[in-house]
Amino acid sequence: MDHFLQAAIEEAKKGLAAGGIPIGSVLVCDGKIIGRGHNQRVQQGSVIHHAEMNCLENAGRQKASVYRRCTLYSTLSPCPMCSGAALLYKIPRIVIGENLTFKGPEEYVRSQGVEVEVRQDAACIQLMREFISAKPELWNEDIGV
Repeated sequence: MDHFLQAAIEEAKKGLAAGGIPIGSVLVCDGKIIGRGHNQRVQQGSVIHHAEMNCLENAGRQKASVYRRCTLYSTLSPCPMCSGAALLYKIPRIVIGENLTFKGPEEYVRSQGVEVEVRQDAACIQLMREFISAKPELWNEDIGV
């Protein structure tokens, strides 16, 4: 298993353990994790702290040249908001754990020149399927349904 995707899964599990939604993300630059995050909408009462947004926030301010060397890992396909942040900062590559339980605007992101790799990782799929089954109302709130 890719240790960066594993780090994102660990973040997802932290979020779940804290009563939140099990989605995790890491930002990698030059082979090192420079930011970690997990969905904290429930924990912080936030409308924007999806995993990828939380990860970017935790990475702190970076120069444009740093973002252009990064890969954003996420356990779940990034939503339009999170995909937009990756596009804004010109992050060239996104690795997605799975997109079976939710699929963001991957084709659009690809059309903007971003390399998008979907792994269909069994652990990521299981985390989300179990969560959606247990708390469908919270999941629907998170994706704006």
